[in-house]
Amino acid sequence: MFGLFALTIAAAFTGAAIYINIAEQPARLALDDAALLREWKPSYKRGFAMQATLAVLGFACGVVAWTQTGETRFLYGALILVANWPWTLLAIMPTNNKLMGMEPSENDPQIRLLVQRWGWLHAVRSGLGILATVLFFLSLIGH
Repeated sequence: MFGLFALTIAAAFTGAAIYINIAEQPARLALDDAALLREWKPSYKRGFAMQATLAVLGFACGVVAWTQTGETRFLYGALILVANWPWTLLAIMPTNNKLMGMEPSENDPQIRLLVQRWGWLHAVRSGLGILATVLFFLSLIGH
């Protein structure tokens, strides 16, 4: 049961991450710099809370599934899903902090460049989610 929960949570994480990269990010980049930053800030805060929670829950379910089944792909999937935490803290957070410290009224050309960079960094989160989802799926069909 925990393996199915891990798969479901990882798939939700991945779907949200991919949505951000293929729908939300291109839409926000079509805005002027001030509107782009006004949209990014609350979107980031909400997305962070949701995805951070999903990564931890998916990790926990994957570890429990591994201990129950001995299927190592559950463990690998769990570790890859929770790898989003250090990736976010070490690689993405410096960009996030710069953007959070900016004001839309600044008309700083760095706003757009930083949001574009953020999108590329976030794509790694999508990739980690895909990999974790595939591993959980393979664990379920192979067990």
